[in-house]
Amino acid sequence: MEKIVDVKNVSMHYHTLERETPALRNLSFCVYKGEMVAIVGPSGCGKSTILSIISGLLKPSSGEVKVNEKAVNGSNKKIGYMFQKDHLFEWRNILNNVLIGLEIQNKLNEKTQATTQKLLDMYGLGDFKDHYPSQLSGGMRQRVALIRTLAIEPELLLLDEPFSALDYQTRLAVSDDIGRILKKEKKTAIMVTHDISEAISMADRIIVLTNRPATVKSIHTIKLTLKHERTPLTSREAPEFRHYFNTIWKELDVHVQ
Repeated sequence: MEKIVDVKNVSMHYHTLERETPALRNLSFCVYKGEMVAIVGPSGCGKSTILSIISGLLKPSSGEVKVNEKAVNGSNKKIGYMFQKDHLFEWRNILNNVLIGLEIQNKLNEKTQATTQKLLDMYGLGDFKDHYPSQLSGGMRQRVALIRTLAIEPELLLLDEPFSALDYQTRLAVSDDIGRILKKEKKTAIMVTHDISEAISMADRIIVLTNRPATVKSIHTIKLTLKHERTPLTSREAPEFRHYFNTIWKELDVHVQ
């Protein structure tokens, strides 16, 4: 399998005038083409820091990160980042919101605009292209945010708790939508989440981190027995789902010996 991301012995320390705080310690893992990898860990262990390092927004204190066999050194136009909040511009309509990444990268032309319009149509947002973000539900706004990210044709997507701002019912529906879209578009993705069920339902593999300074505690390959095509919703019906949940929950619970 083709390796897209290779994280080798990455450590990260934050410095203040008073002290040094270790966030990550000798962290190593890899992600292969077409995979969805979820990262879970205790609160404050540095999950989002990992995404920032992979994206080039932060430089690690030591270690190396490669994306497509090239060392990460600053921002990378081939990496798309989807945050907890959609960060849509309220004064721009939906079409202009999803085009903004192309504008920033000087890639906006008739061809890329047509491709973006096709994405909106394909994923049920074509009729809303002239609407403004305030006119859309939270779930629709997250779909817009994903399409904005896909419009720049990234080779890797980084998802930082993309559903955490949604209510539970909407969260299930939107995670199913986005899971389907990522599979259909054959995208490689790394998702940080605190929700074990969400990780199991969406990911091909789950990386479990220790408390800070975080290192890899375990990696689970998710294999589910399903009667129908695997989606985030159908995954929850698999008999193995509860086993994975209980195993990972115990690994995350520092009080369980």
